[in-house]
Order: sequence, then C-alpha cells, then structure tokens
Amino acid sequence: MRTFLIATNYTKDENLILTKKIEEYIAMHGGTSQTVVGDTNGIISYEIEENRDYDCVIALGGDGTILKVSRDLREMNIPIVGVNLGTLGFLTEVEPEQVFPVIDRLMAGDYEIEERMNIQGEIYKGGEGAPLLKDVALNDIVVSRAGFSRVIGLKVYVNGKVMDIYEADGLIVSTPTGSTGYNLSAGGPIVSPKTDLMIVTPVSPHSLTSKSIVFSSQDEVEVEILKMRKAQKEEAIVSFDGQPGTLLSAGDRILIKKAQPITKMVKLFDVSFYEVLREKIANHW
Repeated sequence: MRTFLIATNYTKDENLILTKKIEEYIAMHGGTSQTVVGDTNGIISYEIEENRDYDCVIALGGDGTILKVSRDLREMNIPIVGVNLGTLGFLTEVEPEQVFPVIDRLMAGDYEIEERMNIQGEIYKGGEGAPLLKDVALNDIVVSRAGFSRVIGLKVYVNGKVMDIYEADGLIVSTPTGSTGYNLSAGGPIVSPKTDLMIVTPVSPHSLTSKSIVFSSQDEVEVEILKMRKAQKEEAIVSFDGQPGTLLSAGDRILIKKAQPITKMVKLFDVSFYEVLREKIANHW
C-alpha cells in the first residue's frame, strides 16, 4: 500500500495533531495521502474524489467514525484500518501509539483483509408499491418508538411467515459486526464478525419469553408497524447505523436482508476476536 486516504473525526483528533503527523510520516516514507475531515453526527460527510485510487483508508476516531467512513465510502470498496481515539473501539484495531509501525506494515504488504457482512433495509409506506428508501448498514437497523409512544407494536415475518408480534420499545436487526453494539446492550448474543448471519433482538419487550433469535444470512426479515396510539400518526422511527431516522406509521414495513456490498477491514494483529472482546469489556466495566 502506498496511497492512503486519511479520514479523521475532528472531535476526536483535536487540532488534527495526529492526522498531520501521519501525513508527514507517509510522505517521508515515499507514500501519498489525502485527508478528509468529518464528524460522527452527519454534519460533515467524508466526501472525496471518486476517480482517485486509494489502497487503504486510515480512519481516526471511534467505532462511530468507522461506521461513517464505511457508509460514505461504500461505493469505493476501500479497505479500512481504524485508529482508536474513542472508548471501546471494537472496530478500531490500532491504538495511537501503534500508528507508525502499522503504516510501515501496510507499506510492506504485511496485513490481511477481513470481509464484513452488511444488511440492506427497504422501507415500504403502507406496505405497498416501490420502496420509499433503501439503505445499507454495517452494524444494525433499529426500529424504535417515536413521539409519545410508550411501546410500539411490531409484527415480524421471516421469509414471508409470521414469526412473532412484539410490544416493545423497539427492535434491533444486527449484523455479526453489530452484535457488540446496541444488540449487546439490549441483551442480544455476541457472535464472531466472520460469521454470515442476522440477529433479531427486541428492546425492552413487554413479555417474559421474548429473546433474541439468530437467522441465516439467506433469510429475509420483515417488520410491520402496528397501530398502538389512536391520537398519534407516526408510531416508530427506523435508523441505519445510528444515522438520522425515517418516521414510520401503522402499516409501514421494513424488509431486511443481506446486502451485496461488503466492508473490508484491515487485519494486522494475530489476536482473536474473543481476546479482544474480553479485554475491551473488562477494561470498559
């Protein structure tokens, strides 16, 4: 790798101090780079010239930065290496003090590429016609309550058959990568990011028996919004990887399935996912 795109979350790298050091180091060692600066709140996107060829994206921030970079640069299909300037950092493999040895390894070709599954969601208003919106998520697609709803009603279909009806605060459909995110906080299972599957986890369900369910990546999950409040039109909101959501009314549906695009993550260290998991969670709690 000789040509790098540096995508920095300016709220994490104050005054771009580390970013500038990385730019200088790459130049000193015969490489080239371009820097784009954004944040994780969608105020500024990581926009670049799509006709440029990059070998790798160095993303400086936290897991939210990785998700944003993955979204904004999805069509370019560039491998991503994450530098952890956040807290947990399940997606960011590199700590700041490791950056320069890592750049040496990238330039020497000493790395592996790990492919991560994405999921696609299609929103249908009234459950009919062409989809209102199509989007892709690396982590999860979340349906949550909107307005003054105390709970929302959700009828979940799998491959066209009714699986269950939930009264809950929401529902998470997660990828393996997203299993350590909101899914974990809601009591869902942790799975290896190398697997190919989807996890459906209700959020605070009004039931003693509602648990997470794991599905094959070949399955299709459809979520229908049910009417719960007579005086409220919008019952729920759906968001992709924590981005600003789309309001949903009773009768609206979201069809969720495996997406064609994948996210390429650079793998540098011979440390298993389970070792990382143990260390991150132990240090966090």
